Amino acid sequence: MLKITNQDSYQSMLEAIQAFHDKHDFKNNGGEDLVYRVALMVEELGEISSCVTKGKSKQDLAEESADLLILLMGIAISAEFNLNEAFWQKMEKINKRKSKMVNGRIRVSEFKKH
Repeated sequence: MLKITNQDSYQSMLEAIQAFHDKHDFKNNGGEDLVYRVALMVEELGEISSCVTKGKSKQDLAEESADLLILLMGIAISAEFNLNEAFWQKMEKINKRKSKMVNGRIRVSEFKKH
């Protein structure tokens, strides 16, 4: 059984996902193929969408969101980049952006002038 001492740690989550990859030998069995992983993420996003649009429980939504997070972190393992570092760099970048109302909803994006 997986024993994690600090479940609030990104590093602990990453180690758990790496252990899962190792357990099933993803690297040598196609499980780390990026195109395949993106397809799995699309499937999970569809399941999240179903939770929201069909009024499923918060527990179902949480579980599907966790699946998506696990796949995303697995992409970082597969593609060998530091997702934690990329996250903080992106947060710094988007925190400098201005927000804008678009169709009655707030957007914080890079609004390009045409």
